Amino acid sequence: MQFAPVEPVNAVVPPTLLPIDPRKAPVVGGPDGLPAVAPSQLRPDALRKRFATPPEWTPELRREPRLTDRAPAQAAVLVPIVQRPQGAAVLLTERTAHLSNHSGQVAFPGGRVDPEDANVAAAALREAWEEVGLSAHFIEVLGSLPTYTTVTSFVVTPVVALVKPDFELTINPYEVALAFEVPLAWLMDPANHRRHTVPAPDGTRREWYSMPYQDGAEERFVWGATAGMLRNLYRFLAA
Repeated sequence: MQFAPVEPVNAVVPPTLLPIDPRKAPVVGGPDGLPAVAPSQLRPDALRKRFATPPEWTPELRREPRLTDRAPAQAAVLVPIVQRPQGAAVLLTERTAHLSNHSGQVAFPGGRVDPEDANVAAAALREAWEEVGLSAHFIEVLGSLPTYTTVTSFVVTPVVALVKPDFELTINPYEVALAFEVPLAWLMDPANHRRHTVPAPDGTRREWYSMPYQDGAEERFVWGATAGMLRNLYRFLAA
């Protein structure tokens, strides 16, 4: 896996520190002319091959501004690509509103790496089981993307995996409000990526990506760290 020598910054901040609702933040960039990842590259065999022999590439986003005195902590998330007959989809969650970190946001299953975890992949699998009841029996880990450091000082490793579709979820209501799926092809099309910016109290500007997906009557507002990691997945698959 190739890493960028200098970490670009995705200057997202939690909603509590934003001057406006992130859904209402001004859009400063929409479709940028980048091509969508070809459907053939989203098939299981193609994804396996890409992670087995990765190309040279540069992550677009690696870290967010540090807004806490918390010591950096290792974390892992699972990027679960569910192999549906109608096409691959990414399983995402909405965090419950009472959590201290990133409450109410769309996220991947994941959390802090515990001392008992053998590695980051084991941590991601454990968290997926604890949060949504996704059993490792259905999961095939493909590999990982470069780390992404959040404003809350979590150094997150995205662990990408294929998931067989005949699972049943058991949501942990303390951590997860709901789970839903977004088509992988939709997420890997930059026509659906938007860039936002707002002024910050220090005179700088904060920027982030969003990928608002209309799921029936509901809009699933994917933004911030989750959107940043998906943008990196796009760069990896499109390289």
